[in-house]
Amino acid sequence: MHDHYNVSEWLVDRHVDSGNGDRVAIRAGGESVTYAEVLDHVEAAAAGLRALDVRPEERVAMVMLDSVEFVAVFLGAMRIGAVPVPMNPLLPGRDLGVIVADSRARVVAISGEREASLADLREGSPEVTTVVTTGESTEGKIGWSDFVADGIDGSVANTWAESPGFWLCTSGSTGQPKLAMHRHADIPATCETYADQILGVTEDDVFYSVGPMFHAYGLGNSLTFPFSVGATAILEPTRPPTPQLVADVVSTEQPTLFFCIPTFYAALLAAELPDDAFASVRYGVSAAEALPAETFERFRDRFGVTILDGIGSTEQLHIYLSNSPDSLRPGTSGQPVPGYKLRIIDENDEEQAADTPGQLVVRGPSAATGYWCRSATTRSTFEGEWMRTGDLYSADADGFYTYLGRVDDMLRVGGEWVSPAEVEGVLIEHVNVLEAAVVGQPDDQNVTRPVAYVTAIDGAVLSEEALIEHCKERLAGFKRPKVYNFPDSLPKTATGKIQRFKLR
Repeated sequence: MHDHYNVSEWLVDRHVDSGNGDRVAIRAGGESVTYAEVLDHVEAAAAGLRALDVRPEERVAMVMLDSVEFVAVFLGAMRIGAVPVPMNPLLPGRDLGVIVADSRARVVAISGEREASLADLREGSPEVTTVVTTGESTEGKIGWSDFVADGIDGSVANTWAESPGFWLCTSGSTGQPKLAMHRHADIPATCETYADQILGVTEDDVFYSVGPMFHAYGLGNSLTFPFSVGATAILEPTRPPTPQLVADVVSTEQPTLFFCIPTFYAALLAAELPDDAFASVRYGVSAAEALPAETFERFRDRFGVTILDGIGSTEQLHIYLSNSPDSLRPGTSGQPVPGYKLRIIDENDEEQAADTPGQLVVRGPSAATGYWCRSATTRSTFEGEWMRTGDLYSADADGFYTYLGRVDDMLRVGGEWVSPAEVEGVLIEHVNVLEAAVVGQPDDQNVTRPVAYVTAIDGAVLSEEALIEHCKERLAGFKRPKVYNFPDSLPKTATGKIQRFKLR
């Protein structure tokens, strides 16, 4: 027999049962929701899903903006033993239909603001029988008030730690998203490692994440981490956010922990914000891409906030390699999070010496059980206890890891390896550069050359001549871009990762 365990009880009921049900769990739109009220929402969503005959281990597709309803459906589904599958609500209905069909979900929960995508979604996923919307009931859709009309159901499915918990879409930075399958046990694993041992989270913290909850990074930042200790999460559904909106939320809600991505940290620096805009924040956190040392230093000098840069993945659920308050080196991804083991290996799976590049592999307690219906990819990614990240890293003698790019992104130029991340970091040091991406493209002699795509800070003017001169002082000749392009923006995933395969 398995010991009963359901992560919704660990995240919510535990606080109510211990007498802390009146603590504020969520702040959204200026309204406060206590843990006792969250439990009511979760139990009502669980009852609504049961009324729709959603069965244990059956998938529930979620096309939802960050909201109390997102929390209710996500935890309510797991409460009855079902498997919630959050996905990017800003995707076109056609793309959503492909993911929903892949998951074999019959029930879709959608934010009322995103209902326009339903027709295309349903055309691409004919197995869908029921749509629940946070809006009003209309033909073909069950409104939220009708969905929860059956009231509260306090029963919890007979699940255990190893039970299927939830699926998450990979970011799609290298192509079509995959569905990574996670257990109930994976959530407390990340809370007890990164959240506790790196961030030192407490019930007095207030969490605000620019990254949305449908992605692993935002799910931890805005739901599982704060709920693990009975703290408060700030939810802001506006997508995409602007620097001014984020600054206004910080000013109003006074978060103590702020989660963002490198490209948006750069956007905040480029915006006309007061220097005390982040005065309430004790630490910033960065993930999704490597944070340039230049961005770290400028943000700390201007706003007085230290950013803890790290790397994680959908497959590992959150950050497993990070700088920490006690061990910090700008320009690196830090050191392994306690509970995770890392190795850097060559093409023969041999461990690399210090300062020698190789592929990063990770072993940890929160690893996905695999990809849904992707057996070949699962076998090539998950090898025993170890997972191939696809990231190229080097580690110095002190155990600090430096990101060099995706394995597939590395460039072979004139017989020498070039790290796009290194070149991009140099370009971002230019005072007028907002973002940069470097890829390899063959010249007329079919020789691979670095090509740069660079966007300017608002109001600034960039020229190829200025960047050539800038790089000449900082990079060896074979590393310098041979062509410069100046697009208005760079293609990114919903979580801010640059899609270099599209530039190639």
